[in-house]
Amino acid sequence: MTMQTSDSSAQYIQEWRDWRADWEQFLSQPHGWLAAASINWVEEEPQQFPGQPGMWWQEGPKLYVDPQGQMMSYDGESFTDVRGFDLSEAPDDTRIIAGDLQIGVTYRDQYLLVKYDPQAPERTEFRGVPTFDPEPRWVLKGRLDRHEAPKSVEYDTVGTDKYSYTSPGVITFTHAGREHTLTPTSSPYGMVVVFTDATSGVTTYGACRSLSVPEPDQDGTVVLDFNRALNLPCAFSGMPVCPVAPPENRLPFAVEAGEKIPHSQHH
Repeated sequence: MTMQTSDSSAQYIQEWRDWRADWEQFLSQPHGWLAAASINWVEEEPQQFPGQPGMWWQEGPKLYVDPQGQMMSYDGESFTDVRGFDLSEAPDDTRIIAGDLQIGVTYRDQYLLVKYDPQAPERTEFRGVPTFDPEPRWVLKGRLDRHEAPKSVEYDTVGTDKYSYTSPGVITFTHAGREHTLTPTSSPYGMVVVFTDATSGVTTYGACRSLSVPEPDQDGTVVLDFNRALNLPCAFSGMPVCPVAPPENRLPFAVEAGEKIPHSQHH
């Protein structure tokens, strides 16, 4: 019995290490989160931003860019003349390419541009993200109780105003003999929980960490693997826009699992 437990624990830890290696490779890709080098809000008046090609302005829900002779591309189509794009319904961080740079576009009634530069120090000096050691005891089972219809929830954000997300229901789980609840939101990749706990602002990033939750079993059972709790983009540079954990997702105990404050934020 002990041998089985030991074997499954060793297998779990190996799977976690493989997943971490893949995740850090994702983080450090040339135009990933660590390459975020500047953030700018677009106004109605055309303006240039330091170190970013083109002239940018907004008219209603349309984003305009004058490449000023530089080749840019969006959605596989290249252009050098003035273009207007209605990206108000596009996914957050939709990219426009300009040479070695990528411009991430997010719409919040006003357009927000994040410049991604492969030469950004957070990327070129990246040496991994500190984490707690993986502990199988931090893999907890919970239950998703679905709302009759998906519900709109509003979260504060780092760097901008409140933003609405869609929540499929409420997750209930037990830790150290006490019952707790979390509100997940829906994403293109499944459910996500943004949460804080007693480590937040001490050993982990203060605004929140993020936990992906696989789809529930038929009976509503979900797995909360806190060893896979991740920092959001704003934890690395303070630049991209991220949600803040809502009051109902502020856990009263220390989740000593998952990612810690990034090296780049220890100044």
